[in-house]
Formats: sequence, structure tokens, C-alpha cells
Amino acid sequence: MGAFWHPPVCCVDVEGPAKKLTQLTDIWSVVEPYLAAERLELDDLELAGHGRGRVLRVTVDGESGVDLDRLADLSRGLSRLLDDEPGLQDHYRLEVSSPGLERKLRRPNHYRKSLGREVVVKTARAEEKATYRGTLTGADESRFIVDGEHGPVTVPYEEVVSAKTVFRFEKAPKPGQAKEKQ
Repeated sequence: MGAFWHPPVCCVDVEGPAKKLTQLTDIWSVVEPYLAAERLELDDLELAGHGRGRVLRVTVDGESGVDLDRLADLSRGLSRLLDDEPGLQDHYRLEVSSPGLERKLRRPNHYRKSLGREVVVKTARAEEKATYRGTLTGADESRFIVDGEHGPVTVPYEEVVSAKTVFRFEKAPKPGQAKEKQ
């Protein structure tokens, strides 16, 4: 992993957001080796909500993708593994998925995997907000490049509010309509 994103780390034991970060670090350290043994990558981890509405989202990826049967098996295995995790003794719903066709971009590795794809990026710098739409043409540990209709734009990760890939479904021509006009 790069300098931009690591599993969150917390230095103090307090309630609130810092406690959630500690739990994510603990959960990451349990889930990542399990998935590595399954020859999969822990792509992302999110713990959202609280009480009975708490959701743990585990996003996994593999060299040739991950099919639905594999996700179901992983969900059962991760559920058993996480039942013993002290930070998750409260109620939670486990969601295990692949990144999908349209995916959130949250770490430098997500951007590198999405090179050549169309993206939408919302940024904020001080009082200035912007939205960029175009092809992701470059990414390193500190920034990425979106080539849109006004040319390439370099964006530092710390300015990103949200970013995702965009899947364009191209309509197939109707039968008999695709013929070359003479």
C-alpha cells in the first residue's frame, strides 16, 4: 500500500470516530490474511452506521474477478471469522462484494487499477469546488491525472471529496440498422 491510504491507525483509546478507526485497523488485520490465503485482495473495508443499522462492507478483488458463488463462500467464512472479533460484538450486517463496474476510488491502488477508465471526481480546495469527468490517464502515490474535454488535470488525493469510475452501457444497434449506408 502507498503513502496515501493505509488501514486507519489510532493512537488514543477514546469513544467516537477514533474508536471506529481502531476497529477498522483491527478488522483489516484479521480479514486481510484470510483473503490472502484465498488468493484474493482486500480492496476496501468500511464500517458504517451504528446500533442495529451497523454495516461492515468488505470489498474483495482477484486477478480474474470474483463471481457470486465465491462471494457467498467468502461471506460465510468471514462471518465465522469475525464472530470472534471483540470490536464487532454488537449487531452488524456483513456485506461482501467485488468492486463492480462502477467503483468508488478511495486509495491510490484503486486509481492505478482504473487507468484508462472513465471517472467522475469531485474536489474541494479551500472555498473552491470542482467536478472533473474524463479518462483516468495516470496515478501515483500523491496524485492522479484526469484527461477531460478541457485537457488533462492533475489532482492531489487530499483534494478529493469523492471519485468513482463510470460504466457506459452502449446500446447495440437494432438488427438490420447496423448496415453501412450506401
